[in-house]
Amino acid sequence: MAVTYQVGGLLTFTTAILVFFVGSGLNRLIPALRRWNIPEAVTGGLLAALVTLLAFRVFGREVVFDLSARDMLLLYFFTGIGINARLGDLRRGGRPLLILLGLTVGYLVLQNLVSAASVTALGLPRGLVPLLGSVSLIGGHGTTIAWAPLITQRFDLPNAMEVGIASATLGLVIASVVGGPVAGLLISRFNLKGTEPLAPPMVGLQEEGSLRPDADRITYVQVLRSLLVLNVAILIGYGLDDLVAATGLKLPLFVVCMLVAIVLTNTVPRLLPQGRWPARTPALALISDLSLKIFLAMSLMSMQLWTLGGLGLALAVVLGLQTLVAVAYILFVVFPAMGRDYQAAVLSAGFTGIGLGATPTAIANMTAVTMTHGPAPTAFIILPLVSAFFIDIANALAIGFMLR
Repeated sequence: MAVTYQVGGLLTFTTAILVFFVGSGLNRLIPALRRWNIPEAVTGGLLAALVTLLAFRVFGREVVFDLSARDMLLLYFFTGIGINARLGDLRRGGRPLLILLGLTVGYLVLQNLVSAASVTALGLPRGLVPLLGSVSLIGGHGTTIAWAPLITQRFDLPNAMEVGIASATLGLVIASVVGGPVAGLLISRFNLKGTEPLAPPMVGLQEEGSLRPDADRITYVQVLRSLLVLNVAILIGYGLDDLVAATGLKLPLFVVCMLVAIVLTNTVPRLLPQGRWPARTPALALISDLSLKIFLAMSLMSMQLWTLGGLGLALAVVLGLQTLVAVAYILFVVFPAMGRDYQAAVLSAGFTGIGLGATPTAIANMTAVTMTHGPAPTAFIILPLVSAFFIDIANALAIGFMLR
């Protein structure tokens, strides 16, 4: 029996930073990783997960990380997206938002059809259809944990939780690795470029109205101002979360906080025009980028890859087929439907996160692409709304249908 080592919160956070720097160093040493737009946190996080797998298999030591800080980092990141969301951008993203939503719903149906066909062909229990489809892949770990007990009861499938978690974990790994190369292929094939100068996503070149040459310099006052606004939006989000849940609408907390931030950023600056709102400033971008990178490093390094063992060849076959279908759908449906331009290529990188991983993975994939090729601001607005809001509702309806 394995000996379990519990890693405390501070050490987990510190390890995540170290993991990021290891990934950054490997990306510098291995040109292919840069060429494929693999995020540094993904490179380091997967290596750390392999190290913990080795510790478990060879030395019988199970490493369990305290991930309490991870959820807060997720809130900071998506609230930052909301702070940067102006109504003008949302209006411009209206039609692409509807198109992307339709494409995602269509893919949800296709993913479950692939799962059903695979389960039937391999002679697997019927209860595995949702678990190897949209429950674990589009839904991710949270949806899997929420629905697994019902699947166990409905289909008499005692290992539903383990299969679902394994599928979600492997899907997260695949999404992290596939997204960048898919976008890189499209950008190279169609010679696409960003429409603005290269800059980190969401970073404003300077504060509005400022003529100082050092206006984009980050100061502690700017960072504290950004943190204050983020924290206020998050606190309001916490307060509204229970009210939203009481209506029967299930929304992740980070979506509620992002919506609160969108409302604040489009009202407060107009009510207090003399105030210094942190939208699209380097300080806010710094906080957002840091939060995303450490979140992703913590998520990947904490994966317990040994839970994938013992599930047999069937899991690898089904997920391999799901990956091929996802890539084909992105190349031949998503990219053309979204306009065949640079923004469509960035969204194609993010779509792997929608279809196979999770929203943070989608954002990380898009961030890696835009850091190299230029910003795509609309993509960072419409994709989280689709993947973390609308599609959750559609997925819940689809899962309910499959459990009938």
